[in-house]
Amino acid sequence: MINEENDLTIPVSENDHIQGKLNAPLVLVEYGDFECVHCARAYPIIKKIQRHLAKDLCFVFRTFPLAEIHPHAQHAAEAAEVANDSGKFWEYHDLLFEHQNALNDASLGNYASKLGLDASDFLRTLESGTYENKVQEVFMSGVESGVNGTPSFFVNGVRYDGNWEYDPFMEYLNSLR
Repeated sequence: MINEENDLTIPVSENDHIQGKLNAPLVLVEYGDFECVHCARAYPIIKKIQRHLAKDLCFVFRTFPLAEIHPHAQHAAEAAEVANDSGKFWEYHDLLFEHQNALNDASLGNYASKLGLDASDFLRTLESGTYENKVQEVFMSGVESGVNGTPSFFVNGVRYDGNWEYDPFMEYLNSLR
C-alpha cells in the first residue's frame, strides 16, 4: 500500500497552496492535473475528507499537468497561479475541477471574471508565461518524488499508493491520527 522509497522530496511550506495548518497531525499532498478525469473524481472525495477531518488535516495541492495527454492542463495550472496572485487560488481550483470540460483560454478568463477578477488582465498575465517556470518547478518536484501519474498522494511525506476512494482512504488516514 505504501511505497516508502518515494517520499516527498520537497517538504510542504508556506510557498504551497495550503488549506489548513501546516502543523496539523495529517498533511495530505496531492499532485494533480486540472484536466485529468481521475483528479476530477478525487476532487469531491478530498472535499469530503477535509470536512470530516477538519482541523486534523492540512491539504496541499501541487499542480502536475500532464501536458502531453491533456492539452489544456499546463495553461489551467498557470491560470490557477494567476488567480493565486489575487488570493483566489482555491476558488479557481474548484471552478477548474467543476468545469473540467471547458479549460480553453476563453473559459479560463471567464472563470476569472466569475471570481471578480479582470479577465483581460488575467489573460494577459496568463499569455505572458509569467508562471510557466513555477508550474514546471512544481512538476519537477513531483517527478523527483516519484510521481508519474495523477492524482498522486503523499501523507505526512510518504507516498500513498492505496485506494483513494473515500472509505479506504479515510480508514488509512484515521489509522495515522
